[in-house]
Amino acid sequence: MSLSILRSDVAACTVCPDLPLGPRPVVQIGAGARLVIIGQAPGTKVHASGVPWDDDSGDRLREWLGIPREVFYDPERVALVPMGFCYPGRKGDGDAPPRPECAPQWHERVLAAMPQIELTLLVGMYAQKAYLGKRRKKTLTATVQSWLEYAPDYLPTVHPTWRSRIWMKKNPWFEADVLPDLRARVARATQR
Repeated sequence: MSLSILRSDVAACTVCPDLPLGPRPVVQIGAGARLVIIGQAPGTKVHASGVPWDDDSGDRLREWLGIPREVFYDPERVALVPMGFCYPGRKGDGDAPPRPECAPQWHERVLAAMPQIELTLLVGMYAQKAYLGKRRKKTLTATVQSWLEYAPDYLPTVHPTWRSRIWMKKNPWFEADVLPDLRARVARATQR
């Protein structure tokens, strides 16, 4: 299947027709991408713009990665594939979890269309649960702290929400140890 057909199929997806804002898959895929970032699901700002990570969390993530917007939004360098392609709605004081139908429907086909992937960044517990399975630790913090165990294929991180600043203050090893390694690996994967 060609990448353009796959993109069209993803854009036309209505597997979850009951979404509060309706289906609007937001992904970025390119055959040349060597880095894939698997996050959670778009928020309302991303749903409105149709651009992945087009919010404060995206700004923080790009800062963590040490790459500018033009590299981040180049699909031939970086693929952006959330666990749920559409905004899932609200639950409690935050967004609902990614819809469970999405990843089984799309991830295998989308990742197969990008054979050059060298590094998969697993952003948050939903991506880590899906891709690390039983290798995941008991807590998100323990999983991220064990980042070297998942190399060279995966690198788990916390989600870069505003709450991550509080988490980082409690876990200074993330900024001191994980971010330098993350930036070095991202630089290698995104160089041309």
